[in-house]
Amino acid sequence: MEKTIRQLDPQIVWNNFYLLTQVPRPSGHLEKVQQFLLSWASEHGVEAWQDGAGNIVMRKPATPGRKNRKTAVLQAHMDMVPQKTDESMHDFETDPIETWIDGEWVRAKGTTLGSDDGMGVAAIMAVMESGDLEHGPLEALITADEETCMYGVNNLSADTLHGDILLNIDNETMGEFVIGSAGGVNITAQLRYGEVEPEEGDVAARITLSGLRGGHSGLEINEGRANANKLMARIVRQAIADDEARLCNWSGGNMRNAIPRTATATVTVPAENIDDLRELAAYCQKTFADEYRGVEEGIAVSVDVVEMPAKQMPVEIQDNVVDAIMACHDGVLRNIPSIPSVVETSSNLGIVSIGDGEAKVLILARSSNETMMEYIQEMQQCCFSMAGMRVEYSGQYGAWQPNFDSPITAKMVEVYRDLFGEEAKVQVCHAGLECSIIGGVYPNMDLVSFGPTLRSPHTPNERCNIPSVARFWEFLKALLKAI
Repeated sequence: MEKTIRQLDPQIVWNNFYLLTQVPRPSGHLEKVQQFLLSWASEHGVEAWQDGAGNIVMRKPATPGRKNRKTAVLQAHMDMVPQKTDESMHDFETDPIETWIDGEWVRAKGTTLGSDDGMGVAAIMAVMESGDLEHGPLEALITADEETCMYGVNNLSADTLHGDILLNIDNETMGEFVIGSAGGVNITAQLRYGEVEPEEGDVAARITLSGLRGGHSGLEINEGRANANKLMARIVRQAIADDEARLCNWSGGNMRNAIPRTATATVTVPAENIDDLRELAAYCQKTFADEYRGVEEGIAVSVDVVEMPAKQMPVEIQDNVVDAIMACHDGVLRNIPSIPSVVETSSNLGIVSIGDGEAKVLILARSSNETMMEYIQEMQQCCFSMAGMRVEYSGQYGAWQPNFDSPITAKMVEVYRDLFGEEAKVQVCHAGLECSIIGGVYPNMDLVSFGPTLRSPHTPNERCNIPSVARFWEFLKALLKAI
């Protein structure tokens, strides 16, 4: 019989993670997982409630003799990024995640696994239900919609928690303790335009770009992976210049914080230019493969003749918008000068949606430097304003500034060394963590982030390392005892 994840060690963690995989929980659609967590808590005799922001809060009293210890808050987010392969028919709002074991890794069949941050939630559930742990007073904060706008912590009340220490379980490398992270802001550029009819004698073609790796726009933005929207901009702009193409619609990416893996665009060209368009697609596929050799191995560009759309963009609107997408910054802007190995400022061209009289571009910019955050916002605003697009900012959160004198971090380093005989790594990261916002609501709280090893979150290649989960659980138990 094939082994399932419920049989993996530690079973108390993996069984809870399995339960989470059976409950749909894409960002923006959390009603089912919120009800699941409340029902689970009731069944296990755990005090729990849902606050006004959709977060689930739990409490567990200290074990005998430890009620005077500092209160630790275990924190993770309940939502997951919904990404799937082109072939997958998965519906994230209704279907459970199908998992499989690949050697030392757990993966999902054709979709994101949801270990970001389902593994953090599963660990919290394991702590809350376990009867053989030693610990002081515990609280849990399982937040809503972290992946889209950090809605749960952005609306967290100052009287919800009473803890002294926050243990954020949302880092992706075991043995790494994060004490600082970048801030972020959503940048949206949009434009309404009047559509026009296609030229007589033209034919319509759908350009499809696929096979990219994608990735987490915070953790993997520095790996030089291709952005499907940026590559599509190069194709469409060349098709406009060489083949008299006119843009009808464009759809690329589906999450601001995921590097887009696929994009499609429908254009019209004079019938005699369709073969030239196919040659352009073949040329671009080869060019992109050469440019990204060693990073992207499956880039594919295809052209298919399709039914003629009723409307398309006016020439002057089309040229301005395509030029803006071509020109906008994507990827790393610079690394932290004093820590050259860590990205400071970046931008991810996450979503392009054009059609039905509206052009919309959604970007997530990140920076751990306040003035550089202002700079990249202004840079993108200038770029899209020149195309006549309205630019707005939303969901902004500040950077989590590191506390190198953190008592809980020092204790964690000590416990890790005693337990495993090796040194943990203390660092800052470019991914956005909820600690920055929680620290603003609770300025006296000591914060740190850690977790088991995950790879390629926000992509269908997301995977969780099995041995690291066992190691993480042993460490978490020892840490709770030591606080």
